[in-house]
Amino acid sequence: MMKAMVIDRFGGPEVFQAATLPDPVAGPGEVLVAIAAASVNPVDWKLRTHGPAIAPALPAVLGTDFAGHVVALGDGVSGFAVGDAVYGCAGGVRGMPGAYAGMIAADALLIAHAPKGLSMREAAALPLVTITAWEGLHDRARIGAGDTVLIHGGTGGVGHIALQVAAAAGARVFATVSSAEKATLARTLGAAETIDYRNEMPEAYVARLTGGRGFDVVFDATGGKDIATSFAAVRTSGQVVTIVSQYTADLAPMHGKGLSLHVVFMLLPMLTGLGRDRHGAILTEAARLVEAGKLRPLLDPHRFPLEDVAAAHAHLESGKAIGKVVLEVA
Repeated sequence: MMKAMVIDRFGGPEVFQAATLPDPVAGPGEVLVAIAAASVNPVDWKLRTHGPAIAPALPAVLGTDFAGHVVALGDGVSGFAVGDAVYGCAGGVRGMPGAYAGMIAADALLIAHAPKGLSMREAAALPLVTITAWEGLHDRARIGAGDTVLIHGGTGGVGHIALQVAAAAGARVFATVSSAEKATLARTLGAAETIDYRNEMPEAYVARLTGGRGFDVVFDATGGKDIATSFAAVRTSGQVVTIVSQYTADLAPMHGKGLSLHVVFMLLPMLTGLGRDRHGAILTEAARLVEAGKLRPLLDPHRFPLEDVAAAHAHLESGKAIGKVVLEVA
């Protein structure tokens, strides 16, 4: 039997309750992982709050991201062995029990060997945000060396990873921030220049940083509120990537500039079963960047055991977290 934190209704952080559940079993194509750490992402608290469209059936174990060690292999699995350190985003949505538990039976296509040199907490912080950033920048916008890339929210959960992924690809990266401290942090992560979006309008920073041309790619990592400023900041025939599009927006500026808009919803392979191998491949590439010193996660300094998942969710929802919030499971 394993420990878990479950919900039997949707609502605030208080809906979490401790439970003891049967150990999962690795089915065909699955890897059974003893979870050491699980991160908390905005999608986790949104599923907890709103349910049920893509949430697991109640009573549910939430939690998408994890890191841990392989304890058993299902039929047909290759490339992993018992004892391997692994990480992935492989649960916590419809039809897939999550990572707020002692173990998870994960689709082997959705995981990869954890980066060497990272703690389990650090590895657990990476999967969802890294896959999101990688899909937007590489798979969709296909950035390359010399491209100018603007990241809205350059020190946020997805943004701080997108900044590093773009810099590792040889792009010249710029980031919007909300404080001097975040500006310093963004520069340490690879930003060539930073923009205090509260005090400088797009027209001004486009003129200052690109000579009025606009950026080749704008990545909106803030959840959609910057889509209008993204259109204003990107160059003619440029590309805009956003990670949230559940709102109404005026797309007329796209026509005037001939823009391409890419919407990233990284949970789709988990929900549809299609393209799951791409997630494992991205995490393998990301591990190489980590090991080369080109990618690192920012962790919030607060430490939460699994039993304090309600407090971890409340902390992330408060907007006061600095870096990724991670649960220590074992």
